[in-house]
Amino acid sequence: METSPHVVGLLRGIVPPLVTPLTDRDTLDVVGLERLVEHVLAGGVRGLFVLGTTGEGPVLGHHLRYQFVEMVCDQVAGRVPVLVGVSDPAFTESLELAQHAHAAGAAAVVTTGPYYSPMSQSELFAAIELLAVESPLPVVLYNMPSCTHVMFELDTVRELIDIPNVAGMKDSSGNMDYFRELGHLTRDLADFALLIGPEAHLVEAIACGADGGVTGGANLAPQLFVELFQAATSGDIDRCSELQRQAQRIAETIYAVGEGDSRFIKGTKCGLAAMGICDDFVLPPYSRFADPQRREIADFVEQLELREMTRV
Repeated sequence: METSPHVVGLLRGIVPPLVTPLTDRDTLDVVGLERLVEHVLAGGVRGLFVLGTTGEGPVLGHHLRYQFVEMVCDQVAGRVPVLVGVSDPAFTESLELAQHAHAAGAAAVVTTGPYYSPMSQSELFAAIELLAVESPLPVVLYNMPSCTHVMFELDTVRELIDIPNVAGMKDSSGNMDYFRELGHLTRDLADFALLIGPEAHLVEAIACGADGGVTGGANLAPQLFVELFQAATSGDIDRCSELQRQAQRIAETIYAVGEGDSRFIKGTKCGLAAMGICDDFVLPPYSRFADPQRREIADFVEQLELREMTRV
């Protein structure tokens, strides 16, 4: 099948995993979404990733996924590439969403491969190969073993990068020894983008060959992470250290409110609400923070001067 050019392979920079603004479990916060998209674009990001973990993609209703993709692509209007998460236990659902993303104007799809079902590496390879062959858009691999319980082993990645329609990889394993090996595997591939997920590892990942970062904090402070990427790639050690300290403060404050692994999603949304950008409703099985936590987040937004970073 003829595919779009590997725009994703040319990505270098920050690609926020966009949160999905909602007013209830079946309704997008349309105005908030418009504000959010313009906010992150004004910060200088180089692409948007929708329907990922930070965007609550796996628990979003299918009709809302389609609507969200359409709205983001319409508003972005080609200013940056839009990457769309299509991970689903059912192959047909992934393919249909990939086709919809293509029609909407997205640049690529992102997939973990099917999740939930136990899977060998050969089965993972077969699933990705099938999607890559049938997808009208380039495919970006998404290594998220903490959620999918399946790791893209290095030998599997080595085979997958030879498939013509595989255009990149986002690694969210947090294993920097593994990421360093990914850098060795992909460093000579001119049209392949290697992206790091956990923002705490962004600077180290760049030294290992990363082309960019899919950093959740860029929803809140896109310019901060863009400047951190630029400082790291230019070798400005002093500037890089200062910006990294600022980024770490977000992790130590906003991400630290509440309990459980979902708190970074809820904290990010609550921070955006405190900044006046979008609603902080989160989908079941999660629930938005209660008033004490929301006030705590609002105080952190003031301390970190995040409102002053908002260009909307």
